[in-house]
Amino acid sequence: MQMNKKTIVLLGIIVAAALTRLIPHPMNFAPLGAMALFGSAYLGKKGVGLLVTMIAWMFSDLLLNNLVYSSGSFTFFTEGAFFIYGSIVLIYAVGTKVLSKVTIGRMLGGSLLASIIFFAVSNFGVWVAGTMYPNTFDGLIACYAAAIPFFQNTLAGDLVYSVALFLIYERLFKAQLIANKAETK
Repeated sequence: MQMNKKTIVLLGIIVAAALTRLIPHPMNFAPLGAMALFGSAYLGKKGVGLLVTMIAWMFSDLLLNNLVYSSGSFTFFTEGAFFIYGSIVLIYAVGTKVLSKVTIGRMLGGSLLASIIFFAVSNFGVWVAGTMYPNTFDGLIACYAAAIPFFQNTLAGDLVYSVALFLIYERLFKAQLIANKAETK
């Protein structure tokens, strides 16, 4: 598969976003939703965006799990990984619809939806797979209630990273377009 400069820039931005997870940050202030939205907006029709987002997230998970949070044994996936990766797929799918045309309003709305999807899916996973809450409706409600304080960081992370990724790309891509036009004159 031959890649043009635009695709390489898009992929590079997604990978760079995943690597920001290695920088100290507040709990749940992460680029997960932004990466999925960004990939869906600019690479959605090619299907490459979801694959790159998943691989970049998995690579950053491997680094975090085995270098930063190491328990002494190699960890490929954490207990809730299925639900986290499932939320990436759902956010990506929503992003292909919401961001079929990229506007500030759609990007902000997509960021909010990404936060809600991640909150709903990941905490459902905590309830289903964990032992912290009884597997009852009251246990599910207690799980979601306990997660509310972390939601503000999810919202902030998705918003900040979405603005950053989309803005960086627009600046780089538009700068490249201007440079290309100047070269052809």
